[in-house]
Amino acid sequence: MFQKDSTLAQWFRGRTESTRGTRKTMIVALARKLLIALWRLVHEGVVPDGVVLRPAQ
Repeated sequence: MFQKDSTLAQWFRGRTESTRGTRKTMIVALARKLLIALWRLVHEGVVPDGVVLRPAQ
């Protein structure tokens, strides 16, 4: 919704565009990928592709 150009959003859109019935499974897969990406951000400082971070206020 907020970062449509991120790699994870494009992956999800590409996987759920033409298929029926696998959307719930893909939501779980997306959640797992997001968790891994956030883990890497916290521990290694690697920002996921296509994600735009705002500076702290």
